[in-house]
Amino acid sequence: MGTGFLFCSDPLGARRPDPVFGAEVAFARRTGAEVALVDHDALLAGDTGTALARVPHGTGPYWYRGWMIPVARYEELAAGLRARGCELLTPPSDFGRAHELPGWYDVFAGLTPRSVWRALPPVTPPSAPELASLTAPLGPGPAVVKDFVKSRKHEWDEACFVPALADTERLSAVVRRFFELQEESLAGGLVVREYEPFVPGGEARVWWVDGESVLTTAHPDSPGELPAPDLTAVRPAVRALGCRWVTTDLALREDEVWRVVEVGDGQVSGLPTGADPASASALFAALTRAGTHPRSR
Repeated sequence: MGTGFLFCSDPLGARRPDPVFGAEVAFARRTGAEVALVDHDALLAGDTGTALARVPHGTGPYWYRGWMIPVARYEELAAGLRARGCELLTPPSDFGRAHELPGWYDVFAGLTPRSVWRALPPVTPPSAPELASLTAPLGPGPAVVKDFVKSRKHEWDEACFVPALADTERLSAVVRRFFELQEESLAGGLVVREYEPFVPGGEARVWWVDGESVLTTAHPDSPGELPAPDLTAVRPAVRALGCRWVTTDLALREDEVWRVVEVGDGQVSGLPTGADPASASALFAALTRAGTHPRSR
């Protein structure tokens, strides 16, 4: 049984792939991999049966490749596939470990900005005293606010950047606004990270399969910028994390040290607009090879 890829279907036509992933579907098919479609909207709504209606029984194993999914929905995806005699190459425990900051932070602690977090439901942010207690280990300096997966860096001043954690009124205002904007999409809870200044030039996104870097692209937010990061310190951490397909976003700090800005599960990490087709095709070839020779666990 060969490797397969589960791509998101087009919301306007369930029989075809979401056009955002059209080129990637072509890359996957050129490797000889099975391609099946998942209804992402149905999956988010908790209707796993409808979401997987176009996945043939007894096929796979599969890499998921599509839009982000909360960890709980990913667990439902895995269970629904098992009921159809299929399986995911990234189990839910690994997905959560790579996708959410609390899962990967300890492994990368020496390579990434210092962080604190608290699991919280959407809508209700912590009080000012709770925030002061949570952020005390970071000291009084600048910080950024995010949830377990994403920030709102495009609303930098109102919902992301805190010039000084000592200013608890400003911290509370930024956190409140972040919760207002995230609404029910808040992932996991609140994360506050020590701010580190990076040099201009964008971030590099490194794609890892079974602990080996197989592709380096620009970050989707800065597709015209492609730094060349030093991976010497990052590689052992990726291998220690133990997840099969992950990404690391790297930026050069002003003191010329490469820092890990974010870790992600490769299945839901985006390729930048204009990514080199030959390189992207090589990524899918590497995933197909890895899937037919599952790593011993």
